Amino acid sequence: MSGSEDTLNSVWPDWQKAVNMTASTLEDWLESEESRAVGQKGNGGESVGHESGRRIVKILRTRKADLSEEDVAHMHKVVGYVHRHLAQKPSSDVEHSRWRYSLMNWGHDPLKKG
Repeated sequence: MSGSEDTLNSVWPDWQKAVNMTASTLEDWLESEESRAVGQKGNGGESVGHESGRRIVKILRTRKADLSEEDVAHMHKVVGYVHRHLAQKPSSDVEHSRWRYSLMNWGHDPLKKG
């Protein structure tokens, strides 16, 4: 097994837990006003999380065996972001919070069961 396969296999279980939205659900979410309203904006006006969400959709639609080293690196970044952000859960109105919307841009809906 190559080093990149080792890295993919090490992140895979955490990725599957962190990204709990399907590609189509995430893609639909990214089209919403709420999705576009949150996150740090870059030069092009798109937030880092929104751009990440578009990349996550592509990763979700790629066969595991066809993922690139760059994809795996982004998967690690997503897992780290989701874990850090979950630790900052607000004490009220999670459903309509910027906190939830940011997480959803990164492929994780904290209200999703299962």
